[in-house]
Amino acid sequence: MSKPAGVDRDDAVSLPTIPAKRYFTIGEVSDLCAVKPHVLRYWEQEFTQLKPLKRRGNRRYYQHHEVLLIRRIRELLYEQGFTINGARNRLEGNGAGTSTRRRADRAAVRSQGDGMGEATYDVVTQAQEPSALPVDALEAVRVELESIRALLAPRSRGSSSG
Repeated sequence: MSKPAGVDRDDAVSLPTIPAKRYFTIGEVSDLCAVKPHVLRYWEQEFTQLKPLKRRGNRRYYQHHEVLLIRRIRELLYEQGFTINGARNRLEGNGAGTSTRRRADRAAVRSQGDGMGEATYDVVTQAQEPSALPVDALEAVRVELESIRALLAPRSRGSSSG
């Protein structure tokens, strides 16, 4: 049986633990997910949920939840035999077994042991669902982010009004 194009290793290989970092380059994601960079770029066109940040010179920077999403796409395409359309439908929640998939994803995140934890999975999952977070929860997140921002702001900026 031949491997699909873009697969670096056998399907049975265990993928490395995702480090507790904020951003990953396309090369790092390629290594973490056992998928070649050109395949990652193609998947960006096919899966609208996959939107890495682009910086200087169109360099891509993937976040932790996107690495998890890429691993999920890889699993659907290479291990479960889905087509691109089938994988897209499954990720959008149109396929059967969505709650089973979420339980499996949550278990995978828990088993990572990289400090991100189940809470991160829940936030990422809810963020992908429209109107999933109540307004008061969003407000609490905003307040927390503003307090973090204030802690990170240089002391010289703290004296000016804003």
